[in-house]
Amino acid sequence: MPELPAPPYPDDVRARLERDAREIVARYPDSRSALLPMLHLVQSEEGYVTRTGMRFCAELLGLTTAEVTAVATFYTMYRRRPSGDYQVGVCTNTLCAVMGGDAIYSALQEHLGVGNGETTDDGKVTLEHIECNAACDFAPVVMVNWEFFDNQTVESARRLVDELRAGAEVSPTRGAPLCTFKETARILAGFPDAREGAVAASGGAGHASLTGLRLAKGETAPARVVHPRDGGPHETPGDRTPDRAPGNAAPHDPSPSEHLSSHDAPEATSASDPAHPAGPVAEEGE
Repeated sequence: MPELPAPPYPDDVRARLERDAREIVARYPDSRSALLPMLHLVQSEEGYVTRTGMRFCAELLGLTTAEVTAVATFYTMYRRRPSGDYQVGVCTNTLCAVMGGDAIYSALQEHLGVGNGETTDDGKVTLEHIECNAACDFAPVVMVNWEFFDNQTVESARRLVDELRAGAEVSPTRGAPLCTFKETARILAGFPDAREGAVAASGGAGHASLTGLRLAKGETAPARVVHPRDGGPHETPGDRTPDRAPGNAAPHDPSPSEHLSSHDAPEATSASDPAHPAGPVAEEGE
């Protein structure tokens, strides 16, 4: 049977959304350019982009519902079904995966009893694996409503989702304080975050991200390469002493200015660590 037209919003909801939508449209010389923030606006109403929301966008922007649907189904930030107050995304792209992201994602699936894109029974957490958080220098990374939780482990990720479900106050590693997914969607629609101190707390790039810039400016000493097997720096012939055979470098504790290899990661989250196995947990899309 053909699908019936989407029902309209109640009059009071439509009037409120229309006021906000007019403000969004006024930012652009061409009204159809407002479609992306408009989809965030309707997502902030119900927590996902409904058929009613897409109809609303089409009517306000002079588009067909097919045009709006094509955009809403292309971008993964737009949800097509009810979701939780907190979108917990585990990066499973290459670096995060080998550093423990696959293990974290698998553990959270078991811990929460949900699969990819599914929501816990209490409506609090929607779990998903995502391709990249653009924060490889803090791998493995988990995001909650697009806020960063860096250098995660299986244990810390389990603790994080438990606190979210319990209603505890949870602070990101960096960035603005957490708010609900609906509130996040409204901010992404271009409306200011009215919470006191939230904008100032958003900050900038993390310490690890700026290491190369500091080195380029000469603000730190050049990094020494730490040997991944014996823990000491690579020797040069002039460093060798008569009582020290080649390859038997003195034990070495790298300074903060020195680069640690992945073998020297401060947390045991590498896929090469037998205590934290990480491998494919499902076919793509499952």
